[in-house]
Amino acid sequence: MRLHRNLCFTVIDSLNMIFNDDEHAGKVVEKALKRDKRWGARDRKFVAETIYDIVRWKRLYNEIAGTKEHYTRDNLWKMFAVWATLKGIELPDWKYFEDTPVRRIKGKFDECQKTRKIKESIPDWMDEIAIKELGEAVWTREIEAMNQKAEVILRVNTLKIDITTLQKFLKKEEIFTEKVRDNPTALRLTERKNVFLTEAFKRGYFEVQDASSQLVAPFLDVKPGMRVIDTCAGAGGKTLHLASIMENKGQIIALDIYGGKLAQLKKRAKRAGVHNIDTRVIENTKVIKKLKDSADAVLIDAPCSGIGVLRRNPDSKWKLQPEFLDNIKKTQLEILNSYSRMVKVGGKLVYATCSILPSENEKQVENFLNSNKNFNFIAEKKVSPSKSGFDGFYMAILERKI
Repeated sequence: MRLHRNLCFTVIDSLNMIFNDDEHAGKVVEKALKRDKRWGARDRKFVAETIYDIVRWKRLYNEIAGTKEHYTRDNLWKMFAVWATLKGIELPDWKYFEDTPVRRIKGKFDECQKTRKIKESIPDWMDEIAIKELGEAVWTREIEAMNQKAEVILRVNTLKIDITTLQKFLKKEEIFTEKVRDNPTALRLTERKNVFLTEAFKRGYFEVQDASSQLVAPFLDVKPGMRVIDTCAGAGGKTLHLASIMENKGQIIALDIYGGKLAQLKKRAKRAGVHNIDTRVIENTKVIKKLKDSADAVLIDAPCSGIGVLRRNPDSKWKLQPEFLDNIKKTQLEILNSYSRMVKVGGKLVYATCSILPSENEKQVENFLNSNKNFNFIAEKKVSPSKSGFDGFYMAILERKI
């Protein structure tokens, strides 16, 4: 592979925004890909994957480069040189790569493989907490899996098309997919491409949603005609899935504290042909009180650490702090206690997170049940990144006693 100056400068500029300006990697990559309209698919792929690679392996590359966590432009070029050397890419005769110690980089890499937190490029505190909660062997397997590149998974919108017909439609647009075992709505891209430019996307035939995330809505066991509340709906990935399962019949009330996210949900719902969703911003406790004892089913896709989705959001492990974890666990329990009141007698509640930590998952359900004797535990599902190859998720279904 030959390195091109304009592409490399885009990568360095982007890393500067992520590491020094604290910008979100996804947004930075989005901006970077619009930098030059002349770039082809290969150029865009290089920019996106290189940025994500260096973000994912920041600690490892920093250790090898000896840059001491100072992300000056000179140091960013040194980390880039580490990335290129380990990828087997020949460094061009540019001033940024003068005196790059190629042999020492490879030797230092081998040395770093002995220490998991450096080898897997994670903060000390995260390594310690995960070992405490999961055990060393399990955590080692999980973090190895979560350092793999995330695949692109589509969820077929069954309100408009079936999975086999969608595959054929996408094939005409040179998007090749394969079905995901044990998941009737999921398609995996065999080659990474920008699916948002396809006619199939514009027609609302699919949404991009990881296979693990696609398990949550069916777990709630909703039926057409029900009244369902999605309490932390966000931009509505799971809300739209619920609508398709319910065949657009009944009512889904999508709640969130952020009105901007619900506005995105409305746009997505229009494209998907969904018309049984009512959005409401949680501005105060009155919104929840008005819905007390009213829902056949309630989904709480709770805010969490996101430790199960590090492969998809590699920069989150650098932004996340231990204090956040302590605070979010309090918030999770408050949400459970408050939002569960919307479940009517005989109704169901699903509590879900994209974390793999028991303290955010089964321990929270246990805490809730201990103080809410009017609910029964029915079942739970844990999705392990190392076993499934997808994001880490947890979900538990509870029933309000008759």
